[in-house]
Amino acid sequence: MIGIGATAIIIIAMSVLASIMVEGWASRDVALRARLVFLAVHDQVAASVGDKSGANLVPFFDRIAEDERVLALGFCSATGKLELATSALPASLKCGNLPLGVSDTQSKLSAAGRTLRVSIFPMVAGKVSGHLLVIHDLSFIEKRVRKARLYTTLALIGAAAGFALLTFSVVLALTRGWTRSMRSFIAEFRRGGPTPCAEQGAFPVSKEISALLTELRVERKFANGIHVEWSPQTLHQLLEDEMPGAQVLIVSNREPYIHNRVDGEVQLQIPASGLVSALEPVMRACGGTWIAHGSGSADQETVDGHDRIRVPPADPTYTLRRVWLSEEEQDGYYYGFANEGLWPLCHIAFVRPNFREQDWIHYKAVNERFADTVVQEATCDDPIVLVQDYHFALLPRMIRKRLPKATIITFWHIPWPNPETFSICPWREEIMDGLLGSSILGFHTQFHCNNFLEATDRFMESRIDRENSSVSLGGHETLIRPYPISIEWPPAALAAQAPVAECRAAVRRRFGLPDDVRIAVGVERFDYTKGILDRMLAVDDLLSRQPEWRGKFVLLQVAAPTRGKLDAYSALQTEAVRLAEEINARYEGCGCKPIQLVIRHHEPHQVFELFRAADMCVVSSLHDGMNLVAKEFVAARDDNAGVLILSSFAGASRELSEALIINPYDTHGMAEGFASALRMPPEEQGNRIRLMRDQIRQRNVYRWAAQMLLDAAWLRRREGIVVAAKN
Repeated sequence: MIGIGATAIIIIAMSVLASIMVEGWASRDVALRARLVFLAVHDQVAASVGDKSGANLVPFFDRIAEDERVLALGFCSATGKLELATSALPASLKCGNLPLGVSDTQSKLSAAGRTLRVSIFPMVAGKVSGHLLVIHDLSFIEKRVRKARLYTTLALIGAAAGFALLTFSVVLALTRGWTRSMRSFIAEFRRGGPTPCAEQGAFPVSKEISALLTELRVERKFANGIHVEWSPQTLHQLLEDEMPGAQVLIVSNREPYIHNRVDGEVQLQIPASGLVSALEPVMRACGGTWIAHGSGSADQETVDGHDRIRVPPADPTYTLRRVWLSEEEQDGYYYGFANEGLWPLCHIAFVRPNFREQDWIHYKAVNERFADTVVQEATCDDPIVLVQDYHFALLPRMIRKRLPKATIITFWHIPWPNPETFSICPWREEIMDGLLGSSILGFHTQFHCNNFLEATDRFMESRIDRENSSVSLGGHETLIRPYPISIEWPPAALAAQAPVAECRAAVRRRFGLPDDVRIAVGVERFDYTKGILDRMLAVDDLLSRQPEWRGKFVLLQVAAPTRGKLDAYSALQTEAVRLAEEINARYEGCGCKPIQLVIRHHEPHQVFELFRAADMCVVSSLHDGMNLVAKEFVAARDDNAGVLILSSFAGASRELSEALIINPYDTHGMAEGFASALRMPPEEQGNRIRLMRDQIRQRNVYRWAAQMLLDAAWLRRREGIVVAAKN
């Protein structure tokens, strides 16, 4: 568009310039012709005027006026009388109106609708003096100018068209060469061979394209899940096809099933953990062993002599191996270094990280304990070990030393901060060295991968391959990859759910809510990174600015107690209770309480019932790696209704763009998000939910696991080739 506008301006400018030039040439031509006429007739006019036989000059003047440019001739006496004139001389032209007496004057005037030019030449013949008038009709100049504009415009348009055609031809030729080269690259890529270098191909390919193809080659999947409906069956088939006989071990702090003794009876609990909800379906599909801290009060009563138990209880498909920690170890490793140090450091949640030497000692010791357990559980020298989260930053290197052939995939479930922030940690180099013992190190987003690479560049003596997104340290290469985590599809908790109308009625009865009250639901652990207080303040803002929603809108906030030993968490719970009571008191006379705070653990099927009953779900994380609550709410809404309000600081916002994206630090902005959700038409809700459900269905947790396992399979094949070549 800009190019067309510029071309038009150039054409107009050139046309105007051509008009000015032609008009100038024509004017000079008229002046020259007038002087030639004067010189040609001077002597005869002087003689005739001198002997008073001027009447004989009229036929002579008429012959000269036959020239197509000359309109008329005339002679004005010194007294201003028109003595001689051809017949075409305009009657309105009077000698008294002309600047007589000035030598070689050119006058431009209008007469009878025409533009005339009068050239005045003084003459003296004996005692008689006067002025010869040569009158030109300038209409021919206007015709010449119009033609000049037309021809100039046509010429410029033709030149522009020719240049455009030439440019198009050159670009087409270059594109064809580039296409042939890219086809060659892609053909080699699909065959699994090395892509040809720019010097080998017919056309050079940029470094950016080469880097992209390299990344695609590393991410070769079935490929990357394309055309595969990922499910437990396809994931299991993937393991059978790509890594037959491989043993899969998962290591996490949180266990998928907890046994607690309550009132003298052993009760089973599934923890409220995004990590558990993501990994448990994967383990059911893959089998193997899950190694975790046994934290339940009845956990030791339910394991065998080797601290193992088969799970799930109803249909066992894998083994849970529990590791026992003393209270002192748990305080130092879990509550101390992991959750008072790394957690606030990585979440940048404006809570000061605390790093204590004694906590670090416990953290290292517990990581060593889990490394020993991995070796005990390994039935071969090259298992696939999936290390989970910030509790085990040192574990990959420890496993690498004990099982050099193991394929270690570490997934960091929380954000990775920028290098400046991470430099706060006193043991930053040890942590990064531990993580770089992995074969593959995964994060939720490319942004977190970039932060890790920048931190590695600043703090570690290593070789970074940015095209391949890998780090080589001590002769070992670690791939750094984004793997956006997700949930199982379809969710198991959705299977036994009642219809939405029944769920809504049940929840309203339970909490005493009238039928005309709109429900927003928030579900998470009591954690200061989740923005629970911020969403309460947004409710207050909504009701204060838009009083029509008083008594018509409720936030049903479900929060499971967590990390109660830490002051920041207990203080948050206390503040949440105080703030809820304060806001409820402010709108006490408006009907139902605007904030219903429920502090207890909910099982997955109970959470899904709340999701199905709600008009909207609020995820206001101040900083989050992914946040699976957002995806679970969308998955729960098989009625294609409801609105997701999602923080821009949650990783899920990069995938679920159809949600209402809000800034949790902007209280009024979040309140406006609530108002938009309350007023959103059902048709728009359905369109948004359908798009998000389709995204989650395609990019489910089985696909997440498949991405990592396929990359692991590729690494194992590559390492096998290297070993064979050395032998």
